[in-house]
Amino acid sequence: MSVAIGASAAGARTYTATASQGLLFMAEAVYNASGLGLPIVMTVANRAIGAPINIWNDHSDSMSQRDCGWIQLFAAHNQEALDLHIQAFKLAEELSMPVMVCMDGFILTHAVERVDMPTQQQVDAFLPPYEPRQVLDTADPVSIGAMVGPEAFMEVRYLAHAKQQMALERIPQIADEFEARFGRNTGGLVRAYHCEDAETIVVALGSVIGTLRDTVEDLRAGGMKIGVLGIQSFRPFPLAAVRAALQGARRVVVLEKSFSVGLGGVVSTDVRLALSGLQLHGYTVVAGLGGRAITKASLARMLHEAVADKLEPLTFLDLDWGIVNRQLAREASVRRSGPIAENLLRDVGTVASKVN
Repeated sequence: MSVAIGASAAGARTYTATASQGLLFMAEAVYNASGLGLPIVMTVANRAIGAPINIWNDHSDSMSQRDCGWIQLFAAHNQEALDLHIQAFKLAEELSMPVMVCMDGFILTHAVERVDMPTQQQVDAFLPPYEPRQVLDTADPVSIGAMVGPEAFMEVRYLAHAKQQMALERIPQIADEFEARFGRNTGGLVRAYHCEDAETIVVALGSVIGTLRDTVEDLRAGGMKIGVLGIQSFRPFPLAAVRAALQGARRVVVLEKSFSVGLGGVVSTDVRLALSGLQLHGYTVVAGLGGRAITKASLARMLHEAVADKLEPLTFLDLDWGIVNRQLAREASVRRSGPIAENLLRDVGTVASKVN
């Protein structure tokens, strides 16, 4: 990321990619890139963060950087990921701020999927030649990222916020421009599916939207009025668009692939802000952490409970309460209870356990 910052500051169109611990390792420089207003585009192949070590998919990595000042766009499938990267450069360079394109690790990054690849000429026609708003000039040398004291630091941070608010307008506009040129609707801020008459709406990000849509089709065939709202722009968070899509529903279920330990859902907090003052039943469902499969059967079972308003306000989909309770009992009875992760693996028989 430090190399990317140097390249962007010198006037180059700049791109990089990372995932999981790599994003956390560059966290200081990630904040520097946005603080300097550099239009870097970065793929984040969403994966869990440790410890314990886990290389599979959830959204913990990019969610941990939600306040760093980068725009975060989430792709539901690989065609969308391709299309969002092209739009991300235009957005980043117009506003002079960095953009993450988040795509689910392994589920999308290691999947084989047919996509429509535009030609270089088509992309060049959509994305104008790079003209940076700021650039280091050897004829007029300056320092960037130097000390800023209390007299101006708050203003610098506010301007980063102001640019994110501008992005709320430009993201859907750029999506419309992209559709006009390439013929594909990439959604903009949010993408609603069967939300018009829905009494229950599920809110989610990323590739799970595909599984949710299939599940919703089955449930609607059985007479259940249910829809899906995919959030494509997590930062800036589209409060008005989310409120408009959800305000006609009776209940909202936010399906999260991340978790704020000690509080609950991450996305749910933003959704609740969008729905402030509306009388809705709201549920948070944490699912898929560390790459655990999110199946149609589990989603359908959970949604039947939600529609009956029997769902807990905070639910962990397919959590194995047996091994959780065994570990809690172990810690309550034995002082030297041992490492949690390894104990759980022994309980489920994944690793060899000691015979007493």
